[in-house]
Amino acid sequence: MTLRSLLYVPAHSERFIGKAHERGADAIILDLEDAVPEADKTAARDNLAATIALVTRNDAAAFVRINAGARQRDDAIAAVRAGAGGLFIPKAGDPNALEALAGTLRAEEARLGRKPIPFVAMIEDPAAMLDARAIARVQRVMGLSFGAEDFTAVTGGTPTPDVLRFPKLTVHYAAKAEGKLSFGLLQSIADYSDLEVLAEAAREAKAHGFDGATCIHPSGVAILNDGFAPTEAERDWAARVLAAAPTSDAAFSLDGRMVDAPVLARARRILGS
Repeated sequence: MTLRSLLYVPAHSERFIGKAHERGADAIILDLEDAVPEADKTAARDNLAATIALVTRNDAAAFVRINAGARQRDDAIAAVRAGAGGLFIPKAGDPNALEALAGTLRAEEARLGRKPIPFVAMIEDPAAMLDARAIARVQRVMGLSFGAEDFTAVTGGTPTPDVLRFPKLTVHYAAKAEGKLSFGLLQSIADYSDLEVLAEAAREAKAHGFDGATCIHPSGVAILNDGFAPTEAERDWAARVLAAAPTSDAAFSLDGRMVDAPVLARARRILGS
């Protein structure tokens, strides 16, 4: 599954939901948490099946960001019943709690005959950052995402690229150490108005090996899709590398540079082969 762009959509907003399938995002994250007023949360949860059907009309994946705390269990079960492709789990700080949530969902998944719903664990405080590899190790966790605004609110910091770089890379490498996906940019996504900055941030994140990123405004979707996709030059290079590769695993030279197993792996990854 390609997940370059994941667009947050408030799960209670008919206006945003109605157009979500037109945005070109690889995935829509239906938000039951921060974007939804408390008075609308239950109705948004109850409408998930109809909402998911609407946002997936152009084959985007549908995730649901559930609430933490008392609403978590019912949100998660509702998302499973509604056919969500995955859950974004906010405040994911305890691997045991994620395992417990997975256990809660198993009976419902078995009843519905559906595969276990995967989790994207949202790392939003320093303790979770330090435990990120253990969180990534949970079987249900398909990837990690970093909550910059929540993290800096807890630490008393300011969400500047300088401040966010170390914790975001720490979480990113924890995900990669466990073979999981990593979503994010090395800056906050709260300011979505500067599209040139967003484009540069996407290119930077891709260079570090991030798989994609979330966005809160449709204007960011095309930029993330482009920023996390291989460039034409990268595809051309990868094709030439694979075409020149010998049938054995021996290293060889191309354009005056050595090509060995890691370089071949990068070429295959670029071409999706």
